[in-house]
Amino acid sequence: MKKHNFYAGPSILSEFTIQNTADAILNFADTGLSILEISHRSKQFQAVIDEASALVKEILDVPAGFEVLWLGGGASMQFCMIPYNLLAKKAAYLDTGTWASNAIKEARLFGDVDVVASSKEEGYTFIPKGFTVPADVDYFHYTTNNTIYGTEIRTDPDVAVPLVADMSSDIFSRKIDFSKYNAVYAGAQKNLAPAGVTLVIVREDALGHIDRPIPTMLDYRTHIKKGSMFNTPPVLPIYSALQTLRYYKQLGGIEALERRDIEKATLLYNAIDDSKMFTGTVTDAADRSIMNVCFVMTPEYKELESAFVDFCSARGIVGIKGHRSVGGFRASLYNALPIQSVKVLIEAMHDFEATH
Repeated sequence: MKKHNFYAGPSILSEFTIQNTADAILNFADTGLSILEISHRSKQFQAVIDEASALVKEILDVPAGFEVLWLGGGASMQFCMIPYNLLAKKAAYLDTGTWASNAIKEARLFGDVDVVASSKEEGYTFIPKGFTVPADVDYFHYTTNNTIYGTEIRTDPDVAVPLVADMSSDIFSRKIDFSKYNAVYAGAQKNLAPAGVTLVIVREDALGHIDRPIPTMLDYRTHIKKGSMFNTPPVLPIYSALQTLRYYKQLGGIEALERRDIEKATLLYNAIDDSKMFTGTVTDAADRSIMNVCFVMTPEYKELESAFVDFCSARGIVGIKGHRSVGGFRASLYNALPIQSVKVLIEAMHDFEATH
């Protein structure tokens, strides 16, 4: 049975990425070696990382002055690397969910942190509005998409200081105005590649202004100088990322990806809004994520939530159970998810509702 994969991460990859990666595991670039065993210093892998970096710049329209890095440690490592490299005295953070909160905790190890707004007390069910970012901070950090709670910020904030963003779960789903940013980072396992590599796009002239000593491995300048090869990089995820980037380019780039993502999300949100059994969890429709659609059953049907998960599983629909801290359901609609999978989920919702 065909599986319809709605997992939040690690998540669905395109058939293009999976097939080409599988081929390279058997024989990479006609070397007679597997990508799993090739030297990262080989000319064949150097070509991979060079093309992947060039495609990131091309697809996202990254201007001169920014460097593309491929690092280990996941996005959580960036919670400390960002302040280590960029926080001199004080930074501003927006608290919109678990990962934003974790980033705030790490930043406080390096300087003062001004949490300009938070929706924690209301269960992170909306994006705070009307807050002010102080002009005397080194940067303003925010999480663009909150996978657990289903909220998203799809425009680059207009503030008087440089931006830093965790875009782990919605990178390559919209244009980014890099003129506003000092850094963007993203764990790859949601919209780019298998887990194991983190994409960092950093403004080079924002570095080198911190008085504290920075450990070699945590200094962005180390990885810029060594072309992401100061230590052995995660070779397989980078190769898979290259395949995804080629696929994105074939589809038509950011404009086409965003159009597809909005179409998928609109279909599912309309089905939720039209339902008497299901209801969304985000209180302001303007804050709804197009990557992670979170919903629950209305109170009178609450006891049927586990039954609906089983009902979906029987139809090949996997990964829709909500995060353990929230419950309910979460359908992740990343770029690789075909619209047909969304239609299958909607059909399951209609059939289950009709039955009960």
